Amino acid sequence: MSLDLFGRRSALFLPASNPRAIAKARTAGADLVILDLEDAVRPEDKDAARAAAVEAVAFAWPCPVAIRINGLTSEWHRADEDAVAGSAADLVVLPRCEDEAQLRLVQERTRKRVAAMIETPAGVLASPRIARSAAALIAGTNDLRSALRLPPGAGRDRISASLQLIVLAARVGGIPAFDGVFNGLDDAEGFRAEAQDGRMLGFDGKSLIHPNQIALCHEAWAPTGTEIARAERLVAAAQGGAERFEGEMIERMHVEAAERLLSSRHSREGGDPSPTASRE
Repeated sequence: MSLDLFGRRSALFLPASNPRAIAKARTAGADLVILDLEDAVRPEDKDAARAAAVEAVAFAWPCPVAIRINGLTSEWHRADEDAVAGSAADLVVLPRCEDEAQLRLVQERTRKRVAAMIETPAGVLASPRIARSAAALIAGTNDLRSALRLPPGAGRDRISASLQLIVLAARVGGIPAFDGVFNGLDDAEGFRAEAQDGRMLGFDGKSLIHPNQIALCHEAWAPTGTEIARAERLVAAAQGGAERFEGEMIERMHVEAAERLLSSRHSREGGDPSPTASRE
């Protein structure tokens, strides 16, 4: 039951009913792969997708692999639980989670860690309690927009309060939070902007719907060379207590943030060369 998802930036969703997508995902470089039995799979393909997911996780992967099961009220839910319980999946993803008890029930039945998708107003408001038992929180922004009855074209700022509450809940629970998906498959600049916004909100990573988004996601969450250099100077200069550093007042919290940045594996990989580095 020990699976640490901190430091994982990209969570790639793909239909478990698509063998080509599964094969490509093995070498795509995502930090986490989520085989989907829910929205991405047609009703007539549910049984075959379930069997394919169990078969897929039986083989070695270069990253953790999760299975997103159908929701608690679905006719396929119990069959999904039974199959996942006997599988080698590293994680279960529960859609439309609205209560800690729901998550704990799935956890007990599958005997696996469970990540909760927060996709409804009830889920958002319950997220602090859900986070007490979850392996991670995943923002389901498409469903959330629909549940809030937002009109087409409503900007991301219309759900910013919900997104921030999800991050707050994850921090109190001591677990990672993943931002929702970006639907524009051919809009690299739009993805970059949304991913950067997610990082600024405090999300640890982002849900993806196509392998082409993986590199863009990793770039967005990689500290820049400038950020790394400043963090190194700050840690080296800190003497303890409140003090002046490069024209700013810093305290222990700033030192801890710098140390956390430097200890991340993305910093050890070198980060981006500068804040203005090309994202192409």
